[in-house]
Amino acid sequence: MAMIEQDLIRLQPAAPQPIILVSETASSRLLAMMHEKELDGYALRVFVSGGGCSGMQYGMAFDDDVRESDNEFYAGTLRIVIDPVSAGHMTGATIDYVESLIGGGFKIENPNAVSSCGCGHSFRTADQSDDDTAASGGCGGGCSS
Repeated sequence: MAMIEQDLIRLQPAAPQPIILVSETASSRLLAMMHEKELDGYALRVFVSGGGCSGMQYGMAFDDDVRESDNEFYAGTLRIVIDPVSAGHMTGATIDYVESLIGGGFKIENPNAVSSCGCGHSFRTADQSDDDTAASGGCGGGCSS
């Protein structure tokens, strides 16, 4: 009997993995921004929306309205929420903060993106047709963020 109980414990699933990964640099920068704006109790909401030159665009906002359907997880002490539709487009993505000669900014690497605009703010997934991208304006008009 003890052997069966031990086997059952071993078969329990592991804790769920975060949908997206946030680098320590990005997490520290976001927490500092939240502290500067006195946004105690807020979470970072990561989302995708239609638009951008490649069909979909990334978004991030500080949010204190966590919905029941949201996926919620932590990167250190940074609380992150993402809605189910956005999660489907961003599973496995990473968010980093990078400094360059022209300033710093957040960079998203998304393994689900089959193409992205030169600015890195918009992308297209394999399940979007080329017609969807053409309808959204394509990259011919340049990037706007």
